[in-house]
Amino acid sequence: MTTIETVNSAFIHAASSANFKALVLDNSAKGPVLVNFWSRKAGPSLRLYPILDKLVHHYQGRVLLVNIDVDNEFVVTKEYGIASVPTLKLFRHGQVVETLHGYQSEKDLTNILDQYVVRDSDLVLARALQHYTQGKQAQAYEMITDAIVADPLNPRLPLAMCKLLKHEQRYQEALKLVEASPAWIRNHREVMQLHALLSFYADGDSASAKDIKGLLARADRHPQALDVKRQIATYYVIHEQYEPALLELVKIMDLEQSYADNYAQKAMLRVFTILGLDHPLISKYRPYLKRYSH
Repeated sequence: MTTIETVNSAFIHAASSANFKALVLDNSAKGPVLVNFWSRKAGPSLRLYPILDKLVHHYQGRVLLVNIDVDNEFVVTKEYGIASVPTLKLFRHGQVVETLHGYQSEKDLTNILDQYVVRDSDLVLARALQHYTQGKQAQAYEMITDAIVADPLNPRLPLAMCKLLKHEQRYQEALKLVEASPAWIRNHREVMQLHALLSFYADGDSASAKDIKGLLARADRHPQALDVKRQIATYYVIHEQYEPALLELVKIMDLEQSYADNYAQKAMLRVFTILGLDHPLISKYRPYLKRYSH
């Protein structure tokens, strides 16, 4: 039987702290990279590996498998907070997009990987985006819509359409498109992040919400005005200033915990979604969320 130590494949590599960036982070810009944190002392790791080997060869290079021996590679293991094995982390564009703990079935792994591997409909999407940049917006939208009908399993299709709508400041339409998608599309990490961001864009879609100097001046004059603080937080999120946004949300919770049906707590969770897994701001501000969630 093929083992982790003896495998010889162009699609499978062993990583260390020295080559982790090249093998995982850099390659994830080209396609999904599945990192398998394993130990020869752990039975579930050894039982899982034949499934990983089978799947990565099934995808014929559209997914790269990188194995990391936690008993020898302490730096990378600590950096990614690996507390048990096997742990699988799927990387795309330098970021962790999925984390799985313990033994996984072939079906469950396939369902996740299918969301990230290149599909035929991605070629249609590429042509549609080219049409869009050439000013043929209606044709681009039609191509993407047809592709969604033909391949409803590709989350990148509705994601791309939502991004185009966002680019045109059609935030409510983009939100409705996400919310009308099947649950497993809505739960795709990139779709969740875009949905969270779109909700802030929709909330800040007014002239006053774009005037940060005016908003800050109003906040100084009226420190109890929670609606102003909400607009300030929205402005900061839209401009990717996440810590100032979180601070404004904490101020709202300090003044009125249940403001607008617990808006601040819900907004903080949306910011966490935008930030993604393991962002240091999440661990810094989660205690505030716990404090005001009772």
